[in-house]
Amino acid sequence: MTADPAPRNAPGPVEDPLVSRFLEHLLVERAASVYTHRNYRQALHEFHAWYHGANDRPPVWDGLRRDDFRGYLRGLGRKGLARAAIQLRFCALRAFYRFLIRQGLAEASPIKDIALPKPARRLPQFLTIAQMVSLLEAPTKAVAPGAVPPAADVTGEGQGSEAALLAALRDVAVLETIYSCGLRISELCGLLAGDLDVPEKLVRVRGKGRKERLVPIGDPALEAIQRYWTALGVVPAPADPVFYSKFKQRRALSPRLLQLRLKLHLATAGLDPSLTPHKLRHSYATHLLDAGADLRSVQELMGHAHLVTTQIYTHLTTARLKRAYNDAHPRA
Repeated sequence: MTADPAPRNAPGPVEDPLVSRFLEHLLVERAASVYTHRNYRQALHEFHAWYHGANDRPPVWDGLRRDDFRGYLRGLGRKGLARAAIQLRFCALRAFYRFLIRQGLAEASPIKDIALPKPARRLPQFLTIAQMVSLLEAPTKAVAPGAVPPAADVTGEGQGSEAALLAALRDVAVLETIYSCGLRISELCGLLAGDLDVPEKLVRVRGKGRKERLVPIGDPALEAIQRYWTALGVVPAPADPVFYSKFKQRRALSPRLLQLRLKLHLATAGLDPSLTPHKLRHSYATHLLDAGADLRSVQELMGHAHLVTTQIYTHLTTARLKRAYNDAHPRA
């Protein structure tokens, strides 16, 4: 089997009943993020189309063999896909087979022990403390007298200086909260007012796979949230969102709007507009470790299932220490 994914004569995405059950399971039972659901759906549909095009029939999942997936892997390699992209496709396939086995729909996974190209180990990007402060101040600068107001399609609150100020107050609170708590973008957008324990300065965070954790939140973030709520003119009920995209419609802040707003504020702060909200989470972890926090505590704060995921940040701090040593020590 040597066909490339996906052959030109391959059919478009076909709704495979088992794939559909798995995707529903991801959303309903696993509470997977919209990004995981989207990526897994695309990966499974792509494999389905590739197999159908190469064999003139749809895959019978419990009848596939290791050689089928080795052929798929070879095809991906010939397409020149990045190693991370190949890893993502097989991650989706592995998760799908785990689901089939648990449901009694397959006896074993044919993907087991297939050697994949290892992705290059890249250090996560992060902002320095000074850059982070500049970013936190950017939303207020954007609505200062004489500043050009942001376009109405990315404020989230409509037109006018009052709406722009409200959006700026929200964005300050959003950025302060992400940096104070190290939240993922989905966790931030899913925060409810009842998740905030103001007296104890704690936030209940619903992470991946419905896992909950308690994370400390600092005074600057709590004060920014209070200023935002004061400008709204209401204190949200416990079941209401902390942050709104459109308050009049009681619509929670969306990841897409957050990304658009962040690009504006990065530009205002003189920083790279391509940086994603996840880079703020990287900054949180790096600054904690720089200040002496232990790795296990940072793992719990970030909601990492495995310590190895957190350990990537130790490479950042170690690399910076080495640079400082090489620059300063007379016999480095």
